[in-house]
Amino acid sequence: MDSTAFPHDLVQAQHDWNTTYRALATSGNRHTTVLRRRLLELSGMIWWYPFWTTVPGNAPAARVELRRLARTQSRS
Repeated sequence: MDSTAFPHDLVQAQHDWNTTYRALATSGNRHTTVLRRRLLELSGMIWWYPFWTTVPGNAPAARVELRRLARTQSRS
């Protein structure tokens, strides 16, 4: 899958999901409710994003590629 095919705001949402997940994992029981709500919100945004209706039959692979792309971009 061509990584440039993903809309910028979809990649940003995945990046925000990754960041929020890490914050929840390291929060030490502080602000967990807020972080969990944010994860749910971002999960819904990513799952229902209109881009997924345009992926021809290979959405699972594209979702994996999105997660990989968001991880590599956050390291840069």
